[in-house]
Amino acid sequence: MCGIVGVASKVPLTSRSWLPVGRDAMMHRGPDDAGEWWANDGRVGLAHRRLAIIDLSSAGHQPMCDEKRGLSVVFNGEIYNFRELREELEGLGYAFRSESDTEVLLAAYHFWGTDLLSRLNGMFAFALYDANKETVFIARDRAGEKPLFYHMGRETLHFGSELKALLADTSLPRRINKESLDCYLAMGYVPGDRCMLEGFNKLPPGHALLFDLKKGASKVWRYWRLPEFYPPVNSGLVDEVGLLDELESLLEDAVQRQLLADVPVGVLLSGGVDSSLVTAMAVRASSQVKTYTIGFPGNGVLDETEHARLIARHFGTQHTELMAEPAIADLLPMLAHQYDEPIVDSSMIPTFLVSQLVRQECTVALGGDGGDELFGGYRHHSRLLWMQQRLGKIPLPLRRAIAKGAEKFLPVGVKGRNWMQGLDVDLNNGLPLIANHFDPTTRRKLMTKQGMWEIASSAVIKSRVPLNDDLLQRTTRMDFNNFLSEDILVKVDRASMLNSLEMRAPLLDYHLIEFAFGRVPSYLKSTQSDKKILLKRLTDRVLPPQFDRQRKQGFSIPLAEWLKSGPFRDLFWEVLLDDGCLFDRSIVLELLKGQDRGLSNGERLFALVLFELWRKDYQITM
Repeated sequence: MCGIVGVASKVPLTSRSWLPVGRDAMMHRGPDDAGEWWANDGRVGLAHRRLAIIDLSSAGHQPMCDEKRGLSVVFNGEIYNFRELREELEGLGYAFRSESDTEVLLAAYHFWGTDLLSRLNGMFAFALYDANKETVFIARDRAGEKPLFYHMGRETLHFGSELKALLADTSLPRRINKESLDCYLAMGYVPGDRCMLEGFNKLPPGHALLFDLKKGASKVWRYWRLPEFYPPVNSGLVDEVGLLDELESLLEDAVQRQLLADVPVGVLLSGGVDSSLVTAMAVRASSQVKTYTIGFPGNGVLDETEHARLIARHFGTQHTELMAEPAIADLLPMLAHQYDEPIVDSSMIPTFLVSQLVRQECTVALGGDGGDELFGGYRHHSRLLWMQQRLGKIPLPLRRAIAKGAEKFLPVGVKGRNWMQGLDVDLNNGLPLIANHFDPTTRRKLMTKQGMWEIASSAVIKSRVPLNDDLLQRTTRMDFNNFLSEDILVKVDRASMLNSLEMRAPLLDYHLIEFAFGRVPSYLKSTQSDKKILLKRLTDRVLPPQFDRQRKQGFSIPLAEWLKSGPFRDLFWEVLLDDGCLFDRSIVLELLKGQDRGLSNGERLFALVLFELWRKDYQITM
């Protein structure tokens, strides 16, 4: 795992000093080595921070160049099938001097060109300069496990793993994109190719970019998308046992591939379905598996330790626990700096803490991310099916009136308010925004300092809803393309890499993704009364009988409890009532006091606090 940053231009670049500064702003992503390379004509500069995972020798140094073929690359991630690709390329006459997957990437590009992407099984973001074609080729993995930001302007392309690397170039603007901010306040993240900063973009998952130095222009294209589901002619002919066998085989293969490293590897174990299955498959491949979890003493359902211990004892893993306390409010300014495009997810705190724990003994860790999106594991999957069945007969105009009334008369934070607001959507073709942090009315009030606030996110959200007649297909695909890539994977990447820990997600092996969306029917994912049905059947095969298969809990913090008194409450009030706060003081006070009265505003307040800490840290303006 590494950090990459670079620049390419139609004309030679005179400003070079920012590049190593940007590279070293990401030292956490690669403390083991650093490199910088410039093309002879001064039009392309590449820089790299290395976290050594495969081939720890200097032969894995980056930027890596093949001078004979005029190729140079900076690479972040892992290619899990690089050994198979290497064997194939050796059969075609290619020779290798290292054991690095980066060198395989260079040879693969030389032989297959940009078509190499269909052959890669891994998580990655890379930039490859082809001196002969005078192009820079950039690509990001299918699910979006590895990040890539870029800025395109004046015939010059900047790109990097994190925004902080690009902001080392002080000539680039630091202004908020208002449409993106509206998305953040509504959805909790900035989706797709948008970015919180004006003029910047993210390369979306499963996409590639080609910059032509001769023209000073770029083009972006999608090289992969979720497969369509093709049900049998007769749904009664679904081979459920066969699907379960295939799931087990695919997961076992993915875990085995992702255990490969030249450094110690561990497993993040919450005790839920996904991480427990990953643990079960890991012990098949290794007799020395280390597992880790985080607990919150005295916080009941949020304390995962007993569930994780059950799995650890059953499989005989070397298990370690970390106990967290409210004093970790001190982490928020540091996390705001690390999440240089903020997201609304307070579980970044335990994710950071457990990553910090794991890094004391391991450089690589496997997690269970992806299971909910692939196999219908969220509570809202069952609830949406219930709504479609029970409420679908209520005339849409009446439902819209109820939704409007909830927004107008119920205070923000009242339990069930978001679901009532979601009644205005036709579930035969649309999707409500369940995790609606701030509705349009509240967003306008929050942003009164900015004058008339344009509600831009509604159209953005609607445009991202997949076209599918099956409600469960629609919502799981929406979650995969949005919440997973823009929240979950961002949270995990930034929190783990801040600790120089490489996190891997076996459930996001693209063979498993294509199996889940192309082969598994909806009734084996979620119903009105059950979730993650096929995965749970696998738990019956491989986990202990005492395992609680109905439990749904991930790494979380007792935010509501911490906001009653102590350092978290003090920090939130101090930041949000500061005279320089971007948000309307009266609305912020209303949210704070509502939280004191027992309303559920903790995550909303977290959204505002993290944003303000980020904005001031990076000196961002409107």
